[in-house]
Amino acid sequence: MLTVVPMTSRMTWVSWIDHWTKYLAASGARPGTIALRRYQVERVSRSMPAGPERVTTDALATWLGSRGWDRSTLRSYRAALRSFYRWAVETGRLERSPAEALPSPGVTPPSPRPTPEIVYREALARADERVRLMLRLGAELGLRRAEVAAVHARDVELDLVGYSLRVRGKGGKTRVIPMPDDLAREVLRRAGGGYLFPGADGGHLSPRWVGKLVSRIMPAGWTMHTLRHRAASRWYAVDHDIVTTQQLLGHSSLATTQAYVVAPDDARRRLVLAAAS
Repeated sequence: MLTVVPMTSRMTWVSWIDHWTKYLAASGARPGTIALRRYQVERVSRSMPAGPERVTTDALATWLGSRGWDRSTLRSYRAALRSFYRWAVETGRLERSPAEALPSPGVTPPSPRPTPEIVYREALARADERVRLMLRLGAELGLRRAEVAAVHARDVELDLVGYSLRVRGKGGKTRVIPMPDDLAREVLRRAGGGYLFPGADGGHLSPRWVGKLVSRIMPAGWTMHTLRHRAASRWYAVDHDIVTTQQLLGHSSLATTQAYVVAPDDARRRLVLAAAS
């Protein structure tokens, strides 16, 4: 339920959030990150009983604690609020940040959840050409939805070995991922020299819309992110090379990659099936 906030307080929230997002842009934050952080702080602001200069740690903690969210979502909102109020302190709007004392939700235990092969194959069979390409880019190349949305014909490169895709990931980091020839040719044909998925978000579809299109074709609980887990697990199964898997995913931390990978259980499966035969 939304809280009725006095007009002057609402205008202060709007003004502060506008200036904060411009500050984030000037610091080099990516548009997708800025959009997410803005959405999160705006959502919080609509439930606060006062302007940002009068909000307390208790009010923020009470709101976060009432959501029923998992730890990863709570961490994300906490990070947005800490960024917003850190900016307010640094720019002289406040003397102290009410978000600094928010409790840390802790780290969610690793829980890799790759899309099962039967789910992926059935989704491919149901999808139209556009969504089928989204599925393949997630499941075979391990792309995030924002990376899928921004694929451009110029990103497909050909060398003496074969095709590769140049991907601009989180934090502006670029990585190069080898591509199956048939996928590369399909991307080039459909892109026609431009974006693979044209749209109104900087010339291409928004990441959120890509996620929705894929989720619609997949059974409940399976998403672009679980397709990325599928790619990671299959890469790792080839040579048990966690470092190369990390590089392909574009992770800064090896611990993050380990949370994406389900190690193959071929040996255990062989034993069980042998006993059952």
